[in-house]
Amino acid sequence: MNLIRVAALAQKEWREILRDRLFFALSFIVPALLMLLFGYGLSLDVENIPFAIQDLDRTPQSRDYAYRFIHSRYFRFQGYVTDESQAGELLSQGRARAVIVIGQGFGRELAANRPAHVQTLLDGTFPYRTQVTKGYITAINTALTRELLAAYMVREKGLSPARAQDAVDPVRLEVRYLYNQGLKSSWGVASKLIMALLLMCPPFLTALGVVREKESGAIYNIYASNATRAEFLIGKLNPYFCIAFINALVLWAMACFLFGAPFKGSATAFLFATVLYVLCSTGIGLLISVLVKSQIAAMIVTAVVTAMPSMLYSGLLTPVSSMNWTARGVAAVFPAMYYGRIIEFCFLKGLGWAYVWGDMLILAGYGAALFAVGYSMFHKRVAA
Repeated sequence: MNLIRVAALAQKEWREILRDRLFFALSFIVPALLMLLFGYGLSLDVENIPFAIQDLDRTPQSRDYAYRFIHSRYFRFQGYVTDESQAGELLSQGRARAVIVIGQGFGRELAANRPAHVQTLLDGTFPYRTQVTKGYITAINTALTRELLAAYMVREKGLSPARAQDAVDPVRLEVRYLYNQGLKSSWGVASKLIMALLLMCPPFLTALGVVREKESGAIYNIYASNATRAEFLIGKLNPYFCIAFINALVLWAMACFLFGAPFKGSATAFLFATVLYVLCSTGIGLLISVLVKSQIAAMIVTAVVTAMPSMLYSGLLTPVSSMNWTARGVAAVFPAMYYGRIIEFCFLKGLGWAYVWGDMLILAGYGAALFAVGYSMFHKRVAA
């Protein structure tokens, strides 16, 4: 292998990338822009739920009950409604996701130590958020019920507040959240977006970089030259590998300093895994460029092959362990799942080489297989 020819090919490719403003933007600006868009737009936190209250009782007890929701950080009070038609209008227009209807006699029933009924109307358009909203409402109701029952036992049974509380809540569940104590979805989403964007952008650039030479006919100059297949591929892909690694560092900095994701693990393990993952994503682009002959086809195939696995089968939105066996099989075919685990270990769990080496071996084998297949399918022909 002639390193001078490799360097010349790499230098030529760098000049083409820097000279083409659109390609330069795709290389360095688009990944950071996508990080901003997905990082701020893809939030799994269910907070500030818009809701309204219909208070038909208008007693101190009903107002105290309403204030428990109004003062909660999970809800955003939109005001009181006077009738069912107004409540239905708020829900149908999306200005409220829940309406709490406090019926007449609410305070009287509580004063008489009888159950008081409250109706909750929920917008089921987004099932996941609706289930979480229902859980919030149930938790607030449960807390109020325990307080009222403890007060009743203090008043009627003569128990001390502490003993009444023990009697009401004999089995207490104490939850300790590990790795993400504040349950901030931005920590997990921002770090996993590094994995998703590094699977989407480098193959896209690599495939376009090779295929556009096929369309323009410039690749026949390479076919007619004395550069070998290996020299051409290494020189051609070197700039895209470097661009992908630079983008990985930029995305890491954005995840840590812009979105506040903690980095607790081994920096060297993360960097080495990133190198292997970038090799895998660049290899995917190489394989696509060998199979297609037009830039349009390259864009479509790259989007199908990388976008769906990186978003749906990588653990970004749903843990792979929670998927059915078919989805887990699909996830295992792509490198995103393995790099996603490494990111989780390095960012949130603070684990190092002892826990990530297995996934690194898979990434190394994956990258080697991609380049071997791409090399075998790329044939250097003599120009006609």
